[in-house]
Amino acid sequence: MKPHSVLADNGRYRKTGPLIQQMYITPIAIVDPPLLNAAGLHAPYALRTIVELVTDDGISGISEIPGNSGINAALESSRDLLIGIDVFQLNEIRQALVNRFGTETSAQRGEAPWDQRKLVHIFSAIEVACMDIIGKVVGRPVVDLLGGKMRDRVPFSAYLFYKYEGAGGELGFGTDPAATGWAAARQAAALDPAGIVAQAKAMCAEYGFQSIKLKGGVFEPRQEVDAMFALREAFGPDVPLRIDPNALWNVETAIQYGREMEPILEYLEDPVRGQENMAKVRQALKTPLATNMCTTSFDEIVSSIVLGSEDIILSDHHFWGGLRSSMTLAGICQTFGRGLSMHSNSHVGISLAAMVHLGAALPELPYALDTHYPWQSDEIVTTGRFAFDEGAVAVPQEPGLGVELDRDALARLHQNYLNCGLTRRDDEIEMQKVQPGWRFQSVRW
Repeated sequence: MKPHSVLADNGRYRKTGPLIQQMYITPIAIVDPPLLNAAGLHAPYALRTIVELVTDDGISGISEIPGNSGINAALESSRDLLIGIDVFQLNEIRQALVNRFGTETSAQRGEAPWDQRKLVHIFSAIEVACMDIIGKVVGRPVVDLLGGKMRDRVPFSAYLFYKYEGAGGELGFGTDPAATGWAAARQAAALDPAGIVAQAKAMCAEYGFQSIKLKGGVFEPRQEVDAMFALREAFGPDVPLRIDPNALWNVETAIQYGREMEPILEYLEDPVRGQENMAKVRQALKTPLATNMCTTSFDEIVSSIVLGSEDIILSDHHFWGGLRSSMTLAGICQTFGRGLSMHSNSHVGISLAAMVHLGAALPELPYALDTHYPWQSDEIVTTGRFAFDEGAVAVPQEPGLGVELDRDALARLHQNYLNCGLTRRDDEIEMQKVQPGWRFQSVRW
């Protein structure tokens, strides 16, 4: 690596790190089964965007964020800000992006089931890619750049979905009859408690998960609560259970069914919408409440503490502004006695690697992290799919993220993107293809 220097204001030269010389933005589409949720139905493909930064020394750093044509365009428009910047100067990079795109507040998230703010996505993409480069420059894994490893393995939870039969991708609602084990179970319908239990058994057998989460908000509460009790009966009291109704319940419904599930839940995630409503439910229940919908940014922390709206914040480095911001959030949670875990969305191995590094660096990790990874069959890193041992992933020891781009897979998944015609996620439209006239409701029961 050649030395870098620039002329400082005092007339002396100061050393700099590698400078960003090239930026590649590649939208991809990964196969996704027909999973149901409060917003509707997953499309046959989930969209992700891969960002690669290359320095003047030829060092490459990569990252992955949720795909969206608007965010991709904003990334493209940030190119002129980034070329020539020292990858170590993350504060300068962030300020340049703020100056270009402005600050964002929680109000800009709106009532959508997922976060579509631009700045947090863009900065997290750039920061992770820069930290991948920095790790390679100094010869240390990203976890060491976050303060060091607190654990060698990071635990994840089984993430169950109600779903229609189907494999996703070109098969759509069709299935591969040659599939066995989890690959076959991944295609099967799960629309009732028995289907959910079968799905859980297959997923836990494949990945060894030690805790289980159900994505709710699909059917009326009685049916979903029955599924939770069926899981308890099937797995016993030593497997923690959690359910996420995606804020579709009203306060009375949340209290009624929350009290019924108190004996079996590890935590209840986002039963209602808004901090004020969450605080009412929290006061009525013994079960801890978790959120990735009512407290989603730093400007909401003060009201969260004042109201007492939740016990656990489910962070997501894609939505909280990167890995270092997530460490800041961890410190705030420690200060105010909040638990911290992680939210997930459909992803491949680059995001999983970043989640593992962050999960390893967190000072405390009382709850297994969410991951959609079992639902995705595609991979984009040269080492292939990550291995799970008893539901946990070992922390990569190589410099940076510890993963490298599989260029052939990147080209194939980019072609998927071009072929599928999707430019943003819209579960409502996908659901209307199955149930004409179906509409998303922010509160349903």
